[in-house]
Amino acid sequence: MAKLELEDIQSGVLSPRPSPYVATYILLRIDDREVGRELMRKLSTVVASAGHQTSPAGNAWVSIALSFEGLKALGVPQESLDSFSTEFRQGMAARAHELGDTGESSPENWEKPLGTRDVHVVLTALSPNEQELESVLERARKAYQELEGIKAIWRQDCFASTTGKEPFGFRDGINHPAVEGSGIPGTNPREPPLKAGEFVLGYLDETGKYPAMPKPETLGRNGTYVVFRKLHQHVAAFRKYLKANSSSPGEGQLLAAKMMGRWSSGAPLALCPERDDPELGADPHRNNNFLFQDTDPKGFYTPLGSHIRRMNPRDTLGDITKVNLHRMIRRGTNYGPPLPDGVLEDDGADRGLMFVFIGSHLRRQFEFVQSEWVNNGVFIGAGNDKDPITGTSDGAGKFIVPRKPVRRSFYGLPRFVVTRGGEYCFMPSIRALRWLADLDT
Repeated sequence: MAKLELEDIQSGVLSPRPSPYVATYILLRIDDREVGRELMRKLSTVVASAGHQTSPAGNAWVSIALSFEGLKALGVPQESLDSFSTEFRQGMAARAHELGDTGESSPENWEKPLGTRDVHVVLTALSPNEQELESVLERARKAYQELEGIKAIWRQDCFASTTGKEPFGFRDGINHPAVEGSGIPGTNPREPPLKAGEFVLGYLDETGKYPAMPKPETLGRNGTYVVFRKLHQHVAAFRKYLKANSSSPGEGQLLAAKMMGRWSSGAPLALCPERDDPELGADPHRNNNFLFQDTDPKGFYTPLGSHIRRMNPRDTLGDITKVNLHRMIRRGTNYGPPLPDGVLEDDGADRGLMFVFIGSHLRRQFEFVQSEWVNNGVFIGAGNDKDPITGTSDGAGKFIVPRKPVRRSFYGLPRFVVTRGGEYCFMPSIRALRWLADLDT
């Protein structure tokens, strides 16, 4: 087992988030190359490492990621730029078709400056409460506000509530893989730890090889790719669909659970298929402790097309090692005011999730899951059916609930989640931040 160099890996890559917590995303544009390098120097002293999990920075930290345009703005040599993955070099907006970002989600409809060449640095600050957040933000602000040639161009404040629920009303943040060598356990004891190279560059991955790494090694090692996306949620439309396709509130709650694969409490259908169990849902030692095939190969408990079974099929496909090639670290944080319980009309507020996906392979992790598991159903024998929660259905979607003696099909699924923008980024190691600061090209 490889020993991870935790002191060099940014805390935001591996460290579990506190509960509850608040967070802020700030986008920076670099207008002056030399000033940008000085920014890297200053931020390298602010960013917490994954080795500081028990320090004051363990639950409150700043992390830094750069877009391809950001690396260019710093004057990274062309040989190094060319060594990054094709997907990263092209950027998220250019990959819209592969991701299903069409129609309302297409880049021309994104919230500016998302999807533009102005997005250079993504600064993320996170802490258990507003007071500590302001403290870590103040340290970060000193790094860029005192520098002419650096401009803050966008900000999104976020939070994870005490209930842990996202805007649709489901407990979120339950499923996290264990990373070999990190010392941080996963949430499913039935799943073995994944090789560190799936999430951090410079280590063996699940194929037994080292993932392609940007050059030089000082720049690439202990870094990773980060996908950040702002996802707006049509909460009223979701509630209307449930009401229109059920004869009672209880039936609507069951339909919602079938679509998600969990009850609103977080209790999985795999463990309590007939009714919600809030005590189970709130128990981190039990609410993700399951596989599918032994008890539910046909999806009578958890439909094959449900959201959680698409995002992580576990043993559904017969070989969990193949599924592991597409695993990611996924973290979502709420933004915007919640829609009050029972309200069925949209109030016009912007609400949803800021999602972060972390992995060493943009194509076979994030893009594969989006294109083949979320927006396609062939892998489970469901044709073109899409994820009922996050898929790109656009009013013509279908969701099948297996049951005896006759399965039930739900039609007319709209798009409940819309992409407001995002970017592919590279989160360098702390040593790499210093390397960027010392560039002299």
